[in-house]
Amino acid sequence: MKPLIQKTIGQQLKDTAQKFAEREAMVYSKEGIRYTYEEFYGETGRIAKALLAMGIKKGEHIAIWATNIPEWPLLQFASARIGAVLVTVNTSYQKSELQYLLQQSDVTSLFLIEGYKGTSYTKIVQDILKESKGELPELKNIIYIGSSNTPDGMTAWQELLIGASYISDEELLEREKALDQHETINMQYTSGTTGFPKGVMLSHHNIINNAYLVAQAMNLSSEDRLVIPVPFFHCFGCVMGSLACITAGACMLPITEFHPRSVLETIHKEKGTALHGVPTMYIAELMDEQFDSYDLSSLKRGIMSGSPCPSEIMKKVMNRMGMQEITIAYGQTEASPVITQTRIHDSLERRVGTVGKAQPHAEVKIIDPLTGEESAPNEQGELCTRGFLVMKGYYKMPEATHQAIDSEGWLHTGDLASMDEDGYITITGRLKDMIIRGGENVYPREIEEFLYSHEDIVDVQVIGVPDEKYGERVAACIKIKEGKEITEENIREYCKGRIAFHKIPDYCFIMEEYPMTASGKIQKYKLRQQAKEWAAEKTAAK
Repeated sequence: MKPLIQKTIGQQLKDTAQKFAEREAMVYSKEGIRYTYEEFYGETGRIAKALLAMGIKKGEHIAIWATNIPEWPLLQFASARIGAVLVTVNTSYQKSELQYLLQQSDVTSLFLIEGYKGTSYTKIVQDILKESKGELPELKNIIYIGSSNTPDGMTAWQELLIGASYISDEELLEREKALDQHETINMQYTSGTTGFPKGVMLSHHNIINNAYLVAQAMNLSSEDRLVIPVPFFHCFGCVMGSLACITAGACMLPITEFHPRSVLETIHKEKGTALHGVPTMYIAELMDEQFDSYDLSSLKRGIMSGSPCPSEIMKKVMNRMGMQEITIAYGQTEASPVITQTRIHDSLERRVGTVGKAQPHAEVKIIDPLTGEESAPNEQGELCTRGFLVMKGYYKMPEATHQAIDSEGWLHTGDLASMDEDGYITITGRLKDMIIRGGENVYPREIEEFLYSHEDIVDVQVIGVPDEKYGERVAACIKIKEGKEITEENIREYCKGRIAFHKIPDYCFIMEEYPMTASGKIQKYKLRQQAKEWAAEKTAAK
């Protein structure tokens, strides 16, 4: 077993850049942007100096709200080089979600683009600032990344970069020397069953080693060119993608906004050897009407993650896309994120029937959720993990941290699983009622609490129903006030622009009563079965 990396992200980037100076580090094929490792290191240094000129201190929180634009990975590594904590913002966020994040995270500087998928980020931020009434005392800088006119109250990205000329190499080096690998460097917000998103604090040591071991398991090397269509605000993009490339000396080929044809064109044009994606992305690529016109012969490896993979899709990805070495990864943000991964020589059955074995240097056990005792082989229980990968905790939420990580350092995932005699793990369900819709985690309680704000809704239960395309879809089982009428379309309109698109219920079922236990508890498993049948009838009727 190879030892863990004992470096900061900046040190790792420097070592890789020296070793592979002339090799390509990052290429945006469509945009015509190319950086060698030497150039990439130099540009992250320039941005790091600009951040220092802004007065960004070690440990200070800065946030980025953008698609996979070139500035995203540049800022990721530049902020790491000065010890600023990068808070990643989901591109689907709407006003209430961003407002909560800005307040809870103590972000001092927000970097953002104009908007995405019809949502104007700049307008949302301007509205929040107008209405904040001193509730965001930490937020001092809004940096606009875009070619159009810079909105009022914001600083242009290019203007920010001018500050780099006022900072010497020695000043940057002095800051880099002051950093420690066990300090928090990345914070990602994950929703909880309480409905309040939690800021997961991850250190250099957490994510650099997770990226390194993911790269090892998928056989990624300096010869590889990894196409990254998964979002950078997720660990899938910024740890398993960009950071994994840096540990291996591979080239990043990011896709700014996912479109199947953009992915296929990039593989074809740039001779991509590896690809990441959730099952729905791979399905969209395989179904593209021009699929056969692209040369994918360079493709060999990659990761499918985010939701269970259907065996027929895996077969097509291996045979039609040539990804014979594709692996499956399982984890959660609190574990940096990958806990288990299949290996490149595992059988098809293991690649679709299991989520692989524990990462090296990580402990995994399955316990009885009631007694805490370790489960026997092939017996279902809660999956727990311990080791380098476990987060430092939830930001300003000690009680939630204590609930997630026990006194012996075990992270309790809330996922039900079994482990066979060879250490291969199968995920069998969830203790929590989390829904995974197209690779996005959706937490029912959060949507329920939002829908309670509708004046005509008396009660609501949100559950997941199976779906061929997305894995699961969101269903809301709603009780309404007597004498009122409400339709599925009314509910969806009420949600639009107020909660992220993937959280908006795909199905709304009006109910008079919920199935209950004798003690008055709602039987969600019965509700789920009913909703599954109703959803199937609805789909068949279309």
